[in-house]
Amino acid sequence: MSTKKTASGNKKPKEIRVGDPEDMEGRLKQIGGSKSDSWNNVLANQAAQSLWLGHSDKASREIQHGAAITGMMGIGPRDELEGMIAAQLIAAHSAAMECYRRAMIGEQTFEGRRENLNQANRLSRTWTTLLDALNKHRGKGQQKVTVEHVHVHSGGQAVVGTVEAPGGGALGKSEDQPHAKQIVHAPEPAMRSPDAEREPVPVAGDA
Repeated sequence: MSTKKTASGNKKPKEIRVGDPEDMEGRLKQIGGSKSDSWNNVLANQAAQSLWLGHSDKASREIQHGAAITGMMGIGPRDELEGMIAAQLIAAHSAAMECYRRAMIGEQTFEGRRENLNQANRLSRTWTTLLDALNKHRGKGQQKVTVEHVHVHSGGQAVVGTVEAPGGGALGKSEDQPHAKQIVHAPEPAMRSPDAEREPVPVAGDA
């Protein structure tokens, strides 16, 4: 009669090394954004394996793998979070382009073409969402500037809205300030004639 040994009694717990000085050199940080080269290497392989290589030979696969890594380096992740987004950007782009390619294949049903285009559209939207998340994480989102106080000195004018040329439409609203004035006509100073004994010659405002 044979006896079975329990698996738990024979296996030793796996040791996971974290913070190994040899691993924290960050030689591949420009790919995955981490100081850990193990992380960067795993992320690079994940991005490379997400490519569609069904009809590629060895040389083509090497070119595509290199292109994917070059793309991640071009994105330039600065931390692990940006590294993950960069890898997903590569994967989403690759999948979207494959769906677009399949949609262009002739002699297929209308439903098949439509499904490929729908999937490509969804993947393109996902790619845009990932790009927005990356820009937001990097602080490149739209900034809102709020003006809390507007000071208008005596004789000045604060205008809200678009100011058009005279005769081109209504002027913008003026701020409700106690000293704000709307200048309709500003007379030009008189220009003296060459003869000092003669009177000054007035000049029209629109001359």
